[in-house]
Amino acid sequence: MGDIQFETTPATQFDLFAGLESTDHEQIVFCQDNATGLKAIIAIHNTVLGPGLGGTRMWVYQHEKDAIRDALRLSRGMTYKAAVAGLNLGGAKAVIIGDPKTQKSEALMRKFGRFVENLNGKYITAEDVGTTTRDMEYVQMETEHVVGLPESMGGGGDPSPVTAYGTYMGIKASAQKAYGSDSLAGKSAAVMGIGKVGWHLLELLHKEGVKLYISDLNADVLKKAAADFGAIAVSSEDMISLDVDIFAPCAMGGILNDETIPNLKCQIVAGAANNQLEDELVHGDLLKKMGIVYAPDFVINSGGLINVYSEYNGYVREIAMSQTEKIYDTILDCYQMASNLNVNSQIAAIKLAEKRINDMRLVRSTY
Repeated sequence: MGDIQFETTPATQFDLFAGLESTDHEQIVFCQDNATGLKAIIAIHNTVLGPGLGGTRMWVYQHEKDAIRDALRLSRGMTYKAAVAGLNLGGAKAVIIGDPKTQKSEALMRKFGRFVENLNGKYITAEDVGTTTRDMEYVQMETEHVVGLPESMGGGGDPSPVTAYGTYMGIKASAQKAYGSDSLAGKSAAVMGIGKVGWHLLELLHKEGVKLYISDLNADVLKKAAADFGAIAVSSEDMISLDVDIFAPCAMGGILNDETIPNLKCQIVAGAANNQLEDELVHGDLLKKMGIVYAPDFVINSGGLINVYSEYNGYVREIAMSQTEKIYDTILDCYQMASNLNVNSQIAAIKLAEKRINDMRLVRSTY
């Protein structure tokens, strides 16, 4: 249940298969093309419930092993996310190594689409950090195994409002657990990371009368949030130790670790970021010991996946939002199971996901 580790050796720098022993991935595809500069990794974790669906992230990684670790962790999270959400999908993820601002091109994205096509539907891609719906249009020129397309092409368009709504519902469920009421009026929240999802989450929290604290690298976004929502900007370092009711991580993962958790003064941690716990068992247990209510990340942020899954039956935003609203009940189910089994809420969510996968394994093995 812990973090994915690679054993370092002088010859190989890391042992890939040693890192896979605890993750049970079905397939990893390394994609390389000199002409376009494409360097990508597609990780397919589990396809018992259906084809592996997960977005394509483009990011500058310091080391290739970091890109592999990211793909493995994110793809596993997608498996659990789809299972807990009741979707007939498996889990997968792709990462493209490179700077999306300077290295991304139509040719690169279309070449990536060719690699997706070669998997014959076992992997379905979508947008993620560093990619856009426009990029998915390029991918779609080479493969039909792509979702998250613009609404003009019959897709769901920008999934961030749906992801934010699911996160909001998860925060309300967490308030119900922590305070006995899901009203957020008069509460305070620290939102770390004001991207598209973070911005829509601020809108929802502001409407319910939440006092907002924010951090982000984009100074213009901070100024606009201060003007629109009365949000107070603080540094990312100070975010962790703010005396607030809710801490909502909405940026990159690994924010909850040995150094940060002891400094938390909140009652609830509930945000849209993936892989918030550096180690699911160790740091989930530490939050539990401190009495902090933690909303399992792959449950609370599953609105985006629900949104793209809705494209299969003819996309209707209202239907996607209605299905996303069920995250409220699923979060409460996780808390109840955690209490019954005396485990942290992240482990309870994993157990819920694995139960559905194991039940369906009786029907089919893999996609």
